[in-house]
Amino acid sequence: MTTSIIIFTNVVVATPPELPVTVLDTTQLTTMNQLLERITDQRVIFVGEQHDRYEDHLNQLAIIEGLQARGHALVIGMESFQQPFQAALDAFIAGSIDDAELLRRTEYFERWRYDYRLYRPLLHFARSHRIPVIALNLDVELTSKVGISGIEGLNETEKAKIPTDIDRSNSSYRQRIEAVFNQHPNTQKINFEHFLDVQLLWDEGMADRAAQALIDYPDRTLIIFAGAGHLEYRQGIPNRLLRRKAVNIAVLLNGTAYTPNTTIADFLLYPQSAELPPAGLLGVMLDPSTDGNGMIVKDFVDSSGAKIAGLIVGDRIIRIGTTPITNYSDIRIALLDHAPNQILPVEIERKKLVGNSEHLTFLVKLN
Repeated sequence: MTTSIIIFTNVVVATPPELPVTVLDTTQLTTMNQLLERITDQRVIFVGEQHDRYEDHLNQLAIIEGLQARGHALVIGMESFQQPFQAALDAFIAGSIDDAELLRRTEYFERWRYDYRLYRPLLHFARSHRIPVIALNLDVELTSKVGISGIEGLNETEKAKIPTDIDRSNSSYRQRIEAVFNQHPNTQKINFEHFLDVQLLWDEGMADRAAQALIDYPDRTLIIFAGAGHLEYRQGIPNRLLRRKAVNIAVLLNGTAYTPNTTIADFLLYPQSAELPPAGLLGVMLDPSTDGNGMIVKDFVDSSGAKIAGLIVGDRIIRIGTTPITNYSDIRIALLDHAPNQILPVEIERKKLVGNSEHLTFLVKLN
């Protein structure tokens, strides 16, 4: 048997690369009370949200409760309401309309759609303390048109509703927006420049409205509730507000979505996960083209409580419980505080092959 001897010579061992390391000093972790002391001298405080995360909204509530308890006069700006509907917010804060009327007048469920129960405690706290609430967002008719044709596609009347000063100089902002754009399949062949225009318009529009709020309420601390993407790195609303008004600001974000660093925000919060109780549903799909007199059933989900109760495709829902139904908002309002397995009377109008339509009422077990 032959033995082979292999000799390795001139072996060079590569030096491992030095990778950047971020160190979080856990001895510096703080509490909500200590945070409130740290931000007490800020003129504007941005509190970010993932719109459907209940814990983010609980953080927002804790911030305004804590500052109010410390004697701050507050004004709150909210992305979730659009500027043309400011009068409805004013009426709600004044106590002259209730939640249902606020939702109808602001067209909340058509324009925002997130579960109103996420925002209701914030609005009720504001109303109980007469804290003004500002509708920050531009109306969707403008941003939708810009998404198709860009800002240059707006007519003169529409251009008069948007800020004249739109800053496009931040290349990092552009890269971040482009990364978001590329994460989603572009099935509608959306132009990136138009997509960028929409983001700029959102951020500049909300910053412009916030700057006006600082003028309108010179002795109040402005608290802004907006999506985290509009706040991170200060590139969206914060820096665009600072361009208009030189004030002290702090940006607070939920840290669970980020690798900690010194530029993402001034403070990262780590709340425990929280969930709203599930909402009861009819288990129907509705025809969005319904003419405004009730809502027509287009289809059913699997194991639909409405279908089991006896509703069929083509039925027009005209009442749920005690709530008359004229549009989609009324459906959401009628079901707002009802849970799965609750039973509600649902009145429908059903066309007959011959003769007048008939009105029927079914007892529906909610999904």
